[in-house]
This record gives sequence, structure tokens and C-alpha cells, in this order.
Amino acid sequence: MSIREESLKKHYEWKGKIEVIARCPVRTREDLALAYTPGVAEACLKIRDNPDESYALTRRENLVAVITDGSAILGLGDIGPEAGMPVMEGKCALFKTFADVDAFPLCIKTKDVDELVRTIYLLSGSFGGINLEDIAAPRCFEVERRLAEICDIPVFHDDQHGTAIVVAAALMNALKVVGKRLSDVRCVINGAGSAGIAIGRHLMNLGLAHLTMVDRAGILAAGETWMNPAQAEMAQVTNREGLRGTLADAMRGADVFIGVSAPGVVSPEMVASMAKDAVVFPMANPTPEIMPDAALAAGARIVGTGRSDFPNQINNVLAFPGIFRGALDCRASCINEAMKVATSYAIAALIPDGEVSETNIIPSALDPRVAPAVAAAVIRAAKETGVARK
Repeated sequence: MSIREESLKKHYEWKGKIEVIARCPVRTREDLALAYTPGVAEACLKIRDNPDESYALTRRENLVAVITDGSAILGLGDIGPEAGMPVMEGKCALFKTFADVDAFPLCIKTKDVDELVRTIYLLSGSFGGINLEDIAAPRCFEVERRLAEICDIPVFHDDQHGTAIVVAAALMNALKVVGKRLSDVRCVINGAGSAGIAIGRHLMNLGLAHLTMVDRAGILAAGETWMNPAQAEMAQVTNREGLRGTLADAMRGADVFIGVSAPGVVSPEMVASMAKDAVVFPMANPTPEIMPDAALAAGARIVGTGRSDFPNQINNVLAFPGIFRGALDCRASCINEAMKVATSYAIAALIPDGEVSETNIIPSALDPRVAPAVAAAVIRAAKETGVARK
């Protein structure tokens, strides 16, 4: 069987990847009285008088909602909230496995921004954090922004920021190998959706100065009429050379290529046109923009993908479990830029300088050191920026 066929077979066997397990015994009349009525009333009254007590008296302090509208599921697109449930359950399983965070999937039947925001806000009092997942751009930007303004718990769109954080960590180490600085390199990002724009913003926040972004219609440039508002905003702060044209035009002479777009859109000739010691991250899944062996044969020095069957897997699981572990442990009110930057540095630092190489720029997704290191970095940054509440 192929991996997809075997996975489907397993899903029929598992009948779901998560379950709810009681943390309290309910075997005797006394157990029942303590866990439920009449004893539970005391906990209810404590929370009535001080809602923050919900963190101490319920599982809220360790509970994250994983929420989608089903509009951008993996590379499958708008397949609906029910069809997105296997992915959301998988995400919850990763939260528990890698960071002991309890997570619950919520698939919401609307693409209306107002309805999404209102629904998620009304649910937010039951959780310690909100992980937005697989919501299509540009709607995802507004949903996250508005929720961050009205919720007093962390709201994090992993497709944007988790991807950006891990890409940055990998790029930091790749540039050590090739002896280039982030402030000097020319970088091209293909795919100006949620992930691509977030990667661009995060890398610029870390010091990237020369960035060109490309989408289906071509290079993002001021004045282009086909761009959505988020792309138009990026066009104002990128493409310093004023380039117009295709992806091939953008990649000529570039030091770094990052793909969050579609399979097979990068040719060997396009890689060959890049600068010496080029870094190429084709991350479309399951089929990247160019296969690693083809990119290396065309002259790339370092290649990283989203796949587990090649070196340098750039995987969001390196970020989100530890980020929420840290945010929950210090009861952060948000996940801010300082926390994201700290996470990128923490992940990159797990590969010592003496061990960084062309095929070793990022820790394994299964490395048990990652989540604790990320959590510690997040807590430090939260306290330094005043958003930690314990």
C-alpha cells in the first residue's frame, strides 16, 4: 500500500486520533459528589467571583482550541469544515505528543469573517489559547487581527507564523554554512498567501532587506491592480529593485528561494540562474516546487523541503507545540513578535555551529529537545515584553 492508502486504512481503524479522558475518579458516591453535584458548586462560585480562577479550577490552563473553516486544508483547498477534521485532530495529537498540551478541534461552518470572529470569541472563555488553522488568505489575516484585539488569550495562525518561524530558523543556519548574512542576501518568496506573506514579514523583522515576492500573476510590485490588500501592503515594503515579470525574472541572481506555492513551478534553469551557493527551500507539499535532487544538480548549495524523506525538513511541529506550551505556562495574553523571534533563534540554536552543514540546518521534527527549548524562549520573551501574567 502507498502511504496514503495505509493512512486511510488507519483512520478507519482509529476512528479519530484523540479522545477525552477523565482526570478525576468517578467510582463512588463520594467521587460523584466531589466531581459533580453538589460539590462542584464551590468551584463555580469561585470562578463567578473571579473568572481568572478558571485557570486553576478547570483544564483551561492547558487547553487550546484548534479552529478551521475548512477553506484551505493542506494542499487540498476549500474542502469544507467536516473534511478538515482529520487534519485538526492530527494537530491536536501533535500538541499532546510533543508538548503535553490538550487541544480540541473545532471546525466552523462559515467563511464569513464577522461570523468566524464572533463565534471564536464567544468560545474563547473555555480555552487558554486559540490555534487558527487552514483558513484561506486574505480572510485569515483579518480573522487573526480582530481576534487578537478582543481576546485576552493567545491567538496564533500557525499556517502563517509557525511556518515563518521554522523557515527563519532553517535559513539562519543555512546562511552560516554558505557564509552570507541575512541583511545582504536577495531572497525570493513564491506564493503570496498567508504563509508567504508571514514568512516575508518575519524575515524582514529579523533583518532581511532585499525581498521579492511572487504570486500566480507575477512579481508583487507597487501599482499592480491584481493584488489583494495584503499583497499590496507587502508590495510597498518589498521589491526594492522595482522588478516586474515572472518567477524566473525574480530568481535571477537571488541568493535564497522560498516556495510556499505549487508543485513543479521551478525549473533547473531557474535555480541555475541564482547566485553562487544558493539556498533553495521548495516547500509545497507533497510535491515541492522543484525536487531536491534536481535543485542540487542545478547548482543549489542547500535544499530544504516540507517532506520527511529528504534532509532539512522544515516542519511547523518544531514551533507550535512549544510556543503554546510556553504561552500557557506563563499565561501570556498574546503571542507577540518578540516571542516569534525568540522561537526562531531557539530552534536554530539546537544545531551547534560546529554541526551545521548542508544537510543539517534544522532539528528533526521528532527531536525531544525542541518543545522545551522553544517554551523556555517564549516564556523569557513574554516576561521581557510584559505579556506574561504569571
